[in-house]
Amino acid sequence: MTRTILIAGFQHETNTFAPSKAGYEDFERGGAFPPMTRGDDILALRDVNIPVGGFICAAEAAGHRLLPVIWAGATPSAHVTRDAFERISGEIVTAAARRNFDAVYLDLHGAMVSEHLDDGEGELLALVRAAIGKDIPMVASLDLHANVTERMFASADALVAYRTYPHVDEAETGARAERLLARLMAGETLHCASRRLPFLIPINAMCTLVEPSRGMYESVVAQEAGEVVSVSFAPGFPAADFPECGPVIWAYGRGPESAREAADSLYLRMLRDEAAWRVSFLSPDDAVREAIRLSEGTNRPVVIADTQDNPGAGANADTMGMLRALVSHQARGAALGLVFDPPAAAAAHAAGVGARLELALGGRSAVPGDKPFIGQFEVVHLSDGRCCYDGPMMNGMQAELGPVACLRVGDVLVAVSSTKAQMFERNLYRIAGIQPEQMKILVNKSSVHFRADFEPISHAVLVARAPGPLTADPCDLPWRRLAAGIRTSPCGTPFHSG
Repeated sequence: MTRTILIAGFQHETNTFAPSKAGYEDFERGGAFPPMTRGDDILALRDVNIPVGGFICAAEAAGHRLLPVIWAGATPSAHVTRDAFERISGEIVTAAARRNFDAVYLDLHGAMVSEHLDDGEGELLALVRAAIGKDIPMVASLDLHANVTERMFASADALVAYRTYPHVDEAETGARAERLLARLMAGETLHCASRRLPFLIPINAMCTLVEPSRGMYESVVAQEAGEVVSVSFAPGFPAADFPECGPVIWAYGRGPESAREAADSLYLRMLRDEAAWRVSFLSPDDAVREAIRLSEGTNRPVVIADTQDNPGAGANADTMGMLRALVSHQARGAALGLVFDPPAAAAAHAAGVGARLELALGGRSAVPGDKPFIGQFEVVHLSDGRCCYDGPMMNGMQAELGPVACLRVGDVLVAVSSTKAQMFERNLYRIAGIQPEQMKILVNKSSVHFRADFEPISHAVLVARAPGPLTADPCDLPWRRLAAGIRTSPCGTPFHSG
């Protein structure tokens, strides 16, 4: 039977310790996401690897009519401004109040904190539920890094989260959301059971390409059998200072007992394996020395993650710790990107290719232990910053980063952009004229997402902890509002306010 489904999306991952907020104009631009889109233009996202794209494809294949409202996402940062939250959520709630549809699908992140609300998605889902009443089914897809709250569970009929980090299954998650919504539209009742874990997990430990995360998600998939129709595990985004920050496991079953058994089984596995989720990091100097050693005798690049300056988790992508280490150790054939510095990119474009400039590059985030890199740079390449993503993540999305420049200092190439973007695929080097496969060392301002496109070409991957606003180990953050007793790292000390 053909049904009419209202669809909308509002995505933001909030690091409450980050230096800059997300305003309405950031959602208009999109940054690492497609620009703000309304109405039937949203249907063009069907070919992009984001959840709404997968949902659109699945719903259209099932013969349903879609009623698109708005889709908006912004690069992770500090809090979403009250203005941005109210304007975007207001459009969704106004459309929902018309009730000219049979069901609702929302493409959400799950870790949004606004200036006035701890739980952005919980508020939005509650507002939509109040607008549509209790009988219209509503399903939402969530990022793997969602901090899932009780209000979210109470307002939605079903929630489903990504299972990969790097997030290569975003569209697939949207399709799974459509299948859950189809069950609800057919009159099926789904019983939910959830379990909240008592410890925070560093984001580097969440990579599903390696253990223990890979094995955990294999178990998540294995639990979907018989009476259990959907299982999700969100390790959380451990940089949002509010009581419900942290990992959550949940399951939907045809009966309450089957859902409880699935959730309990995974919960006990996580408690048993807690110590395996700890992470160790290299200093910038040690990472560069090791990369130089490993790069000898291989024609594949060694990749270093500059994890504490990852703009995909709220950093500003402008710290200079890794550049200093590369230059001081005279690294050869090295490249670093993307550095967010619009004035430097503008100066390079004004000077032209071949020019030599004295610049104070980066260092504007005022991170303790970091400062601008002052030196003479050669302008090697200039571009308009436009490309199409063709890697495993965000495949099919157009990127517009504004003026981009490649600057050389010593034998190090620096890709400088006018828009913040995580270095999660090789095309982001290519728009700066850098061929990543030909480099000996690549330093990526990313934590994990880069692995999807870079591991196939890399000789080795290292993780460095240079000074940056994104604290890699959550136990080092100045928490004030976490739930009492939660451990701020695996096997760490329980949190107590004050």
